[in-house]
Amino acid sequence: MCCIDLSWTTATTALVAAVTISKVFKFLSGLKAVNYLPGLWVPFQPLSVLGVLIPERSWNPGVIFVWTWRHTRNIYRRFNSNTVSVVPFFSGAPSIYTRSLDVAKQVVTVGHKTGAFGKADDMGRLFLFWGPNVVAVTSQDQWKKHRRITAPAFNKDTYQLVWNATHKAYSEMIDCEGWAEKGTIDVRRIQSLTIKFTLIIMATAGFGLPFSWGEPPSHDGRMSIQQCLEIITLRNTFAIAAPRWAWKLPLPWVQQTREVFDTMRAFMNSHIQARREAIGSSADDDTPKDILSLFVRASEHDEGKLHLDNKELIGNVFALLFAGHETTSHSLAATLGFLSLHPFIQDEIVEQVHEVTKGRESGEITFDDYSKLDKALAAFYEGVRMFPSGVYLIREAKQDTVLNLSGVVEEPKMLPVKKGTHVIVDMIGVHYNPEYFPDPEEFKPARWYANSTSNAYIAGGEDHTGFSVGPRSCLGKKFATTEAVCFLVLLLRDWRVEPLLSVNVSTGEKETKQEWRKRVMQAKMTITLGVRDVPLTFTKRV
Repeated sequence: MCCIDLSWTTATTALVAAVTISKVFKFLSGLKAVNYLPGLWVPFQPLSVLGVLIPERSWNPGVIFVWTWRHTRNIYRRFNSNTVSVVPFFSGAPSIYTRSLDVAKQVVTVGHKTGAFGKADDMGRLFLFWGPNVVAVTSQDQWKKHRRITAPAFNKDTYQLVWNATHKAYSEMIDCEGWAEKGTIDVRRIQSLTIKFTLIIMATAGFGLPFSWGEPPSHDGRMSIQQCLEIITLRNTFAIAAPRWAWKLPLPWVQQTREVFDTMRAFMNSHIQARREAIGSSADDDTPKDILSLFVRASEHDEGKLHLDNKELIGNVFALLFAGHETTSHSLAATLGFLSLHPFIQDEIVEQVHEVTKGRESGEITFDDYSKLDKALAAFYEGVRMFPSGVYLIREAKQDTVLNLSGVVEEPKMLPVKKGTHVIVDMIGVHYNPEYFPDPEEFKPARWYANSTSNAYIAGGEDHTGFSVGPRSCLGKKFATTEAVCFLVLLLRDWRVEPLLSVNVSTGEKETKQEWRKRVMQAKMTITLGVRDVPLTFTKRV
């Protein structure tokens, strides 16, 4: 018996020693991969499964530590560099985090062209879950194929369709929510409106589905697509990480998740098939102009290597739903939250609307006015800057390479990067970097005006980093800005926006606007970055 106990003890000790030694070697290898660049040493890479699932602690930064630590433990200030390392010793790949646009261009733009950097295979699993698509495919050839099919769908006719759909949805929202008869409306969570609003625009302009504010889309009368998307957003980690057998567990939570994913897939399949049949039986001129129809038609007319099968179409449809629905709703919520704290900026936007529509009997705002409504566009850009939906641009070194960490006018400072190392462009770091955005914590739409020079470096170089940078930047940028500008000018023309302040139940005192901002305007991570629930009060303009 003593011998057995000794054997188990010896075996356990040997196993622990082996694991410890392997992790030490992993850690040392990680340090070497980033050439001993100063940075964080952590158990888990923050974007690995364990890094995401385990709650944020001092020893586990968490997935959005670049936000939560930016005041107290800012890694760039701590290591006095715009580019730092994050080396895990238990799980995940060694990584380089940067808030430098110079480094970002080397990785995302130049690296894409030379093949030195590419999308990391394990970082696009959520979007690839539904099928290959233009957002997540890692192969250059595959990306070119999807881009060539999808890019032509984003054109002037599409943006006109988006503007008209936004105008119609705004009118329906006012009627269905009962705003027309009221002078003041309290909205406890503005996302309850922006999520529904952006879904309607995507469903009509994106999929050509004829439904109104009061009739959200569903499949076979089951759960609405809006409900499906909300649940998918919350349970995406399960979808990525769970083995197949886990989907068959007799648990209500799992069964609902399976139903949601099945409903979503059936919804997309049915509409793709219906669109294939409609396009096959009609002339080109009779084809609807929504994005899904353009995708299908482009694919149907090329039976060769550019042809997209159903799985690829579904992958692109799903990517479009999230890229054009969730991200825009989050950005609109953030923009309205900040606008509520700056009434004079609201007045500037409304004044510009009146100038643009001066002399029109109806005061109608049309798509032709879009380019003249730069104050509303600037406010949206600033909301996107302060809460960038795409927090990280993640690229993997596909070969041993080097990065120049020095600034434009500095002596070169070369960093060797080993193959397999992840370089992560931290968009929160970029957007709150005072080198690019003076007073980064302040909401200043004027920095985006055409005659502004306060951020000339970014405006001249990458236009707007909130929509990504480089060749794989967001295809739907103008889709989103068209929708946002139309919604904002209609809403602000008719309503004044204020923060809905909470009341202390003990003292009866209302919180201040500064307290409201500190409590409300904080980041929240789901599939993309958004803002916490934003409570607002709308007062009708007279």
